[in-house]
Parts: sequence; structure tokens; C-alpha cells
Amino acid sequence: MYQITKIPKILFLFLIRGYQKWISPLLGPHCRFNPTCSSYAIEAITYHGLIKGSWLSLKRILKCHPLHSGGDDPVPGTKNPINHKYEK
Repeated sequence: MYQITKIPKILFLFLIRGYQKWISPLLGPHCRFNPTCSSYAIEAITYHGLIKGSWLSLKRILKCHPLHSGGDDPVPGTKNPINHKYEK
């Protein structure tokens, strides 16, 4: 039963990693945040779970517009945020 509940989380992470590998390179580097939104989503879902992590990711994506300055925006509640400096 425990493994079945992990399937949606694994599926979401798989889709995000697929986006990072195949779609994001076609769009080019233009993210205004560190970490990128897709890396933020992976970290948020891994740390907070599927529901809360997805909510945090959606809020982050909604901040992606020309009126927001961007910059460093780590996942809330993470004690040791992953260093994503290599993504810029």
C-alpha cells in the first residue's frame, strides 16, 4: 500500500525531469529565478510532498512575469537548500 501512494509523486517528478531534459533546452535559458521553476518544483515536491509541493510550485510559476524582479527564491522550510547556481 505504501508504494502505491508514491506513484503520483514519482509520476510528477518524472514529468518535470522530462521537461528539464527535452523541452527546456529548446526554450533557452531565460529563467529569472534561482533555482529555476522546474528545479524548485522538484525540490518542493520532494521535501513537502505532492500536494503542498505542487501548490508551492504553482505559486512560484505565477510569480514568473516581467513585473517581478526574480532572484534567489529557495523552497520554504528547507534547512539546507540545494545549490542551483550552475543552472544560470
